[in-house]
Amino acid sequence: MKYVSTRGYDRKFTASEAIVKGIAPDGGLFVPETIPTISASEFEEMKNMKYCEISALVLSKFLEEFTHDELLEYTRAAYDEEKWGEDTVPLVQLNEYNDREYILELWHGPTAAFKDVALQLLPHLMTASLRKTGEKKKICILTATSGDTGKAALEGFKDLPGTEIIVFYPSDGVSEAQKLQMITTTGKNTHVVAVNGCFDDAQTGVKKIFGDEDFNTKLNNAGIMLSSANSINWGRLVPQIAYYVYSYVDLWRREKISEGEPINVVVPTGNFGNILAAWYAKQLGVPVKKLICASNKNKVLCDFFATGTYDRNREFFKTNSPSMDILISSNLERLLYEVTGHNADRVTEWMNSLNKDGKYSVDPATLKALQKQFVGGFADETGITKTIIDVYDRTDHVIDTHTSVGFNIYNRYHQRSNDEAKTIFASTASPFKFAPSVMDAIRGADYNSDGKDNAVIIKELSEESGLPIPEGIKDLEQKPVLHNTCINKEEMTQTVYDILVK
Repeated sequence: MKYVSTRGYDRKFTASEAIVKGIAPDGGLFVPETIPTISASEFEEMKNMKYCEISALVLSKFLEEFTHDELLEYTRAAYDEEKWGEDTVPLVQLNEYNDREYILELWHGPTAAFKDVALQLLPHLMTASLRKTGEKKKICILTATSGDTGKAALEGFKDLPGTEIIVFYPSDGVSEAQKLQMITTTGKNTHVVAVNGCFDDAQTGVKKIFGDEDFNTKLNNAGIMLSSANSINWGRLVPQIAYYVYSYVDLWRREKISEGEPINVVVPTGNFGNILAAWYAKQLGVPVKKLICASNKNKVLCDFFATGTYDRNREFFKTNSPSMDILISSNLERLLYEVTGHNADRVTEWMNSLNKDGKYSVDPATLKALQKQFVGGFADETGITKTIIDVYDRTDHVIDTHTSVGFNIYNRYHQRSNDEAKTIFASTASPFKFAPSVMDAIRGADYNSDGKDNAVIIKELSEESGLPIPEGIKDLEQKPVLHNTCINKEEMTQTVYDILVK
């Protein structure tokens, strides 16, 4: 299987080339030339597989130049029980009296966020891809983060030979726990830099660096090449497809659904990577009825699915679900390429319009194709807070602010549609990563997190919920700060050069 650019670059690439490069030479995103499928017999076999085995099978469909034994070696290492516990991504029935709602807990990895599922595996795929391509240059993983990708990438690539990793994050756009996780990261090859601005400023700056031919030539002359750990990198996105396949198989083997019974999938999303992974799972053969795209107050995706116009020219809001505070959803480009029948010219026109004017509008046929599969909705901070306590009261289950967005949008969808299909909620982060907002919701007006020490709030959340504090969250305030650089967005390129070319 070869990979092509969403913008029509005239060369095809191997999977390993796509993983190493991260982004296509013309600025497009890599996608498989054709989308594979999983056979009925393979689905049946998965009922007796562990998560690492299901993941390896899914990966083998997309990464044909890797042997199945190679991939199984990588998934077993990435999802080791010491890092994840006995169940890598538990699928939990929320209430024994309600067999419609199931929560897919994706945050049991080292940094307590769903990004770990991909970013514990990506370093294995990256180093193997470097061997397969014969690339000898040092690789710099260059990443922008809205909070979770950064720490997960740092943990994955920390002290990995032949690599450097640079993470840019918005100075005031992440939670206290997310910030502390990043700036206390150890490792000789790790670099964490705050950017004055929002996530879109950091992400746009990173894309600009990737697209700067002169700058990349300078790096190449110094024996360095750039790659990405954001979901623009296919090697980051493809591992996420596996957990949606797993969730369907798990429901089936537990006899919660029959073979081929359609399910709904609810995903809180900002950059569109996580829900796009669910769409790819559907193409593989998972019987997905509706993909419910849940946005916060920065509702650019919600508006797009309603109108067909993507417009980032709007007020940007800092919310209590900061990992979704995004106005440029990069992975939407991949979906548009697929639903237009691989019309690279049209996709390029739309992306150029987004870059120049901050918006684009798709044609009616494309919008109709999107609306057939996706349902969009958004929740503001009040709705998020209310939903946290509603879910807690109804199920005794504590969810974080991002997962709450998903429940909020689904509840309204269910009320108006009466859709009784079994539904999987992607739970993207531990509630402890956003403890102040979660405790404000649970305790109500009597509890005010402002001015309280984050460690105290986390301890109180543990006492309230009965949940253990994740290892990746414990004692963050006691760790030394190792990264304290803060720059303006215009300084990002020079900062990368200064770090790498010493």
